[in-house]
Amino acid sequence: MKFNFWNKEKTLKKNELIKDEVFFATMRQEEFSRIDRNGHCYLDFTGGNLFPESLLKRHCGYLLNEVYGNPHSENPTSFLSTKYVSAARQNVLDFFNADDYYCVFTANASASLQIIGECYPFSADSRFLLTADNHNSVNGIREYCKLRGGKSTYSLLNYEDLEINIPSLENDLNEVPNVSNKLFAFPAQSNVSGVKHNLDWIAYAQERGWDVLLDAAAYVPTSRLDLQQVKPDFVSVSFYKIFGYPTGLGCLLIKKDKFSKLHKPWFAGGTVSFVSVKHESYFLLNNHERFENGTVDYLGIPAITFGLEFIKGIGIDRISKRVKALSDYFRVEIEKLQHTNGLPLLKIFGPSNQNAKGGTFILNFRDKEDNVLPFFEIEAAANAEKISIRTGCFCNPGIDEVNNCLTTEDLAKYFAIGETGSYKDKINFLGKMRGAIRVSFGIATIQADIDRFVAFAKQYIDK
Repeated sequence: MKFNFWNKEKTLKKNELIKDEVFFATMRQEEFSRIDRNGHCYLDFTGGNLFPESLLKRHCGYLLNEVYGNPHSENPTSFLSTKYVSAARQNVLDFFNADDYYCVFTANASASLQIIGECYPFSADSRFLLTADNHNSVNGIREYCKLRGGKSTYSLLNYEDLEINIPSLENDLNEVPNVSNKLFAFPAQSNVSGVKHNLDWIAYAQERGWDVLLDAAAYVPTSRLDLQQVKPDFVSVSFYKIFGYPTGLGCLLIKKDKFSKLHKPWFAGGTVSFVSVKHESYFLLNNHERFENGTVDYLGIPAITFGLEFIKGIGIDRISKRVKALSDYFRVEIEKLQHTNGLPLLKIFGPSNQNAKGGTFILNFRDKEDNVLPFFEIEAAANAEKISIRTGCFCNPGIDEVNNCLTTEDLAKYFAIGETGSYKDKINFLGKMRGAIRVSFGIATIQADIDRFVAFAKQYIDK
């Protein structure tokens, strides 16, 4: 099935933004009309993508067309479910050019990462190395490492551009040559700054004996990930980040030659080939099913096929170019916004070179005295105008600590005061601002969305 806007090529215009504007505007009218019909300005694509209407219609048609049963059987309805789940699994592997990987379906990217935490063979001799720019679902793996006596280390980021500090990471990756079980984790693209970290670090780390976990959740919605070109050992993905629906599905891609390195510490329904009560023994399945606890979402998983076909019909490279053009336009328009004394209204964190990042921006508003305006006040005003942005720390404390110049000593003092805390408590105790504003673009973004945000921002000039 082809979506009816796919081949509506238009005359190319003078710049990259205008070139595809008609194509994407037409797609928005046909696939995302609810945005404009309800008066929304949606700028939170890193938080969650929006589903195209045709995807939902295809999936509803699929559900209403047949009878599908629990796949763990050989009856006709189970066979149908197995057929379509298997097709979706193969489509995921094809999309990422990942024939030498297993695709394990999970509830979300966080559940994929939890599998690594539970099953990687951490011990007292192990090392877990992370970049400071990681989502909390990756940060949390350090607790599994600690529980088994291993050591976790964070590698530094550059304050100026929020990119990986090359000398620091080189030193960290070369530091423990004789350790056998050592895991290095980093995001292909930051979920906060949008920085696209250099994927050459994968091979560099592997050559030094590290297993590599790549968090690809923020990267793959707008960038091509070819797992024959780069070959991390483990990759986490969230499907709603790519095409918006369904929201409760992700996957863990496991390199087949590293499959046996993950030691599952328990079993559940669907993960075993045989289990005994009297002997208290069991045999785990020797494929992706080993990690798919219980019944997979056999009604939802086929929608992944429809979503991937939608993306392939447009072209991931075309989407990538489009988001870059929007991002270039956004930066130019934002940098024009100044108070009458010449000070900038908005500060963008991260690299100034858009080639080094995706369509995600972290920023804050500043008054005419160059003081930061509280992000929650900006968010409340944006909410009133139906502009959806995201604020806070974005489940990535490393970026926030760098941007707000928080020291290890500052944080140690705060955590020493008790076992609970809140955002306002932290600000009051530390005397420093936490959090910022994130704006992100995706497949349904058009130039008018950016213009609307810029018009909203102008009301803070000279405040």
